[in-house]
Amino acid sequence: MTYLCPPMQQLNDILTLANRNPLLSHELDLVYEKEKQIPGSVQYGIYRYKLLPHVTPEDTAVLVYNSHPQQSKERNIELRFCINGNKYCNSKTCANGVCKKTSDDCTAEPTIDVFMFRFSPSYLTPFVKGKTITTKSERVLAFKEKQSFSTTVNLCSRIRTVLENLLQHNYSNALENIYVNSQLQTLLLYGLECLTDQKAEESFVCRFLATDNAKDTILQAREILLQRIGEPITIKELSRKVGTNECYLKKGFKEMFGTTIFEFYQSQRMEHAKYLLYEKGLSVTEVSALLGYSSISHFSTAFKKHTGLKPCELLFRS
Repeated sequence: MTYLCPPMQQLNDILTLANRNPLLSHELDLVYEKEKQIPGSVQYGIYRYKLLPHVTPEDTAVLVYNSHPQQSKERNIELRFCINGNKYCNSKTCANGVCKKTSDDCTAEPTIDVFMFRFSPSYLTPFVKGKTITTKSERVLAFKEKQSFSTTVNLCSRIRTVLENLLQHNYSNALENIYVNSQLQTLLLYGLECLTDQKAEESFVCRFLATDNAKDTILQAREILLQRIGEPITIKELSRKVGTNECYLKKGFKEMFGTTIFEFYQSQRMEHAKYLLYEKGLSVTEVSALLGYSSISHFSTAFKKHTGLKPCELLFRS
């Protein structure tokens, strides 16, 4: 199957958005790839990359509306997702990369998983055919919005369940098309909800933080991050440790501390790096290794973004 447009740029866009820094797909180790077109429905691609120590992406979801008023064949709606916290097993005895520990060669490794779905007008417009168009979601489905746009989507537990279903199902041939199509309709529903439910999103955060227990959960998550400065932890793992879902955790953290989990963690890592370099007198190589970076260059790039200087430049100035 070939995409209507090469997916490379779209892949790089969602990876960069999730990582908060330029991150290109060719820099990562691809461990699994699947591209398919369901007849009369949707094109989709699933790309799984080995998670490298220096890469700490935020789970990210985006809805893209491509209008192209003069080119009707180019109109579509895309849903793009980037999530981490899953693992992939290369063993031939483990179906779909889900490790079942059935043999000695089972080696499940953490991954970054990218999902890309493209819905065509011929698939979408029948949902609103003959109806009075009143909401933005309906205008989008009918391709009545004249300007292209993109918007982030709330990556809640419902969406995560659907994405995990797409990774782990065992259907094939016609049954696979039926199953995947049902899951994609659910994803489309949740994606379009974000266009009309922003007020509900805001009240969702406020209600969650109304209790002391909820605030304690976010504080506990912050402490775990501080304790794991040299051991990057995924949001999925962090949410499990504090006993809440990822959606609550990310929204609650941003509400309490005014920053995302990723931004907070990176800032603390770089502040700790400064302490190790200039108070403890460790070398750049030692600090890079202690903070879990696979190379000095990746550490140096992150440090310069935070301080404005490379580690060696700051050492020279001191």
